[in-house]
Amino acid sequence: MNLKEIKDLIKVFNNSSLSRLKIENGDFGLTLEKGAAGIAVSAPVQQTTAQNPASVQVSQTQSEGEKGVPDNAVYITSPMVGTFYRSPSPDSPPFVNVGDTVRKGQPLCILEAMKIMNELEAEFDCKILEILVEDGQPVEYDMPLFLVEKV
Repeated sequence: MNLKEIKDLIKVFNNSSLSRLKIENGDFGLTLEKGAAGIAVSAPVQQTTAQNPASVQVSQTQSEGEKGVPDNAVYITSPMVGTFYRSPSPDSPPFVNVGDTVRKGQPLCILEAMKIMNELEAEFDCKILEILVEDGQPVEYDMPLFLVEKV
C-alpha cells in the first residue's frame, strides 16, 4: 500500500462504525483501532497515530521522589507521532514559556504530522512548570511534552 491509499483507508475507517481493522499483505501489516481518544494506526516496523489534534492526554505525575512538584501537577502528553514546534513560525515567539499561565483552549505548541500542522490546545487552565521537549524534536505517541499545574 502506498501513503495515499493508507490515508484514504484511515478516512473511510474513521467515518465507519468499525472499532478495529487489521490488514496483512505479505510483509506489510496495518492495524487501525478506534478508542475514546481517536484512531490509532500501527504497522510492524513503525507506529503511527492519527488522532483529533485538539485531544490532549493528561497523566498524573509520580509525586513520590519528585521535589518541588505540586500535588496537582500533571503531564500533557502528545496525542500523535510527529515533530514538536514551540512557535507558529521560526520568526515568531513561542506559544508558551515556563511560568506562563495558560487558559483553556490556548495553543501550547504545534505538532507536525505528515506535513500537516496541528495545534495542541490546553484542555484546562494551567501553569507551565516545565517544557520537556526541544523545538524541532520528533515526539512519540503519549510522550510527555509539558509538566503543568492545574489552576
